[in-house]
Order: sequence, then structure tokens, then C-alpha cells
Amino acid sequence: MNYETTTAVDSSALVVPAIIGGLFGLLTIVAMWKVFTKAGKPGWAAIIPIYNLYVLLKIAGRPGWWLVLFIIPLVNIVVAFIVFVDVAKSFGKGAAFGIFLLGFFSIIGYAILGFGGATYQGPAAARA
Repeated sequence: MNYETTTAVDSSALVVPAIIGGLFGLLTIVAMWKVFTKAGKPGWAAIIPIYNLYVLLKIAGRPGWWLVLFIIPLVNIVVAFIVFVDVAKSFGKGAAFGIFLLGFFSIIGYAILGFGGATYQGPAAARA
């Protein structure tokens, strides 16, 4: 008796989602690169995983040690809201736009900041 069975996995079903995911990732990098350069930061920082969050903190006018707060569960959610609202305010946008940056449509938000008419005005705390 031969109980050996083979199953063929059709990996071609994963090609389209992989291409779509890659395009979303590329669009996010391009938009963040443009936002970083508008803020006077190096654009290449958008492709370095933890460093890009550090640069985003600097754009928002928050201290670099806040990076540690992103690894604390539940605290990271509150800190993310604060940082993204501050990023929006640094570009002359309101708090609602900051929440938009944090959500599912963040790619669109970064594209609006990077390619739209928004200009970097510096951290909101420094202007107050």
C-alpha cells in the first residue's frame, strides 16, 4: 500500500497580490521620500526602517527618545496619534489630517503632503 500523496500548490495565485503590495510599498517610499526632502531631511531616510520613524519624530518636533515609546504596547498607539498630528501641523494641516496620516489611507496622505502645495513650516511646538 502506498499512502504517499502529493499536493500541488499553485503559487501563481500570489503573484497579483505581491505585485499590488509591492506597488503600494513603492508608492509609500516615494511619497515619504518627498515629504522628508520637503522638511529638509535626507530623502533616503524613508527606506531605512527604524531611522525613518526617528526622522519623522524630528519633523514632528518630538525628541528622538520617543522612539522607545513605539515599542511599548498601547503606549505606541497614543504616541503615534500625537506624532502624526504633529507631522500634519508641521505642514500646516489640522489634527484630522494627522489622523488620516495614521490610518489606512496614509499613502494618500503622504502623497498629498509630498506632492501637494503643503509647505514645511517646522514643528508645531516651535511655532506656538
